[in-house]
Amino acid sequence: MELPRLMPTSAAAETFGGVTYHIDGELVPVLTVDVSKTPVYFEHHILLWKHPAVRIALKAVKGALKRLIAGMQIFVTEASGNGMIAFSRDGAGHIVPIHLPARTELHVREHQFLAATADVDYTFERVRGAATMLFGGTGFFVDKFHTQEREGILWLHGYGNVFEKILAPGETIDIEPGGWLYKDPTVRMETVIDRLSSGLFGGMNFIVNRFTGPGRVGIQSMYMHMPTEE
Repeated sequence: MELPRLMPTSAAAETFGGVTYHIDGELVPVLTVDVSKTPVYFEHHILLWKHPAVRIALKAVKGALKRLIAGMQIFVTEASGNGMIAFSRDGAGHIVPIHLPARTELHVREHQFLAATADVDYTFERVRGAATMLFGGTGFFVDKFHTQEREGILWLHGYGNVFEKILAPGETIDIEPGGWLYKDPTVRMETVIDRLSSGLFGGMNFIVNRFTGPGRVGIQSMYMHMPTEE
């Protein structure tokens, strides 16, 4: 079985879809994007610096009513204009650029989105079922990013370092529930629960998410533990 590979941790004047960006820094990396040709939308609290000519505006997110009911933000912030803007999340981690060709979709763990070019559409889905036991029975959200006729770039923030595993058809990998970052739509995810028993002292549940290919899955080496129900 081939090991997951470490994703690049830096980028110097990388260009895709007409957009040029840079990723610098080791502990808390910074993403810098030239928005002169294409606007970029982002979470409002991650702005680090910008050129004065870069304009900031609110961008409505599709499914605003559903997001409002779910307690999620219904607007993101958009940057445009002649200049550059830089983003940084307040936490140690790894910024990963995902180049999305036209008519491509990627599923992303909630709260890991950093920024995206304007041609990348953003929707979401609540995941229910056995996995909800990790989130107090309420489930969790998967963000869905997809392109239509034009290619785009999606930037994600993973905690620790980010690795990618490309699964062959039928190939599986088990990942700690807090450890997965993104996956292709073709990758199936299910929750596997094993009961570990120690006899006199009772037992505990051992829980993993099982991913089955074909497709890629992103893994972050640092994660936040969620409360579980046993």
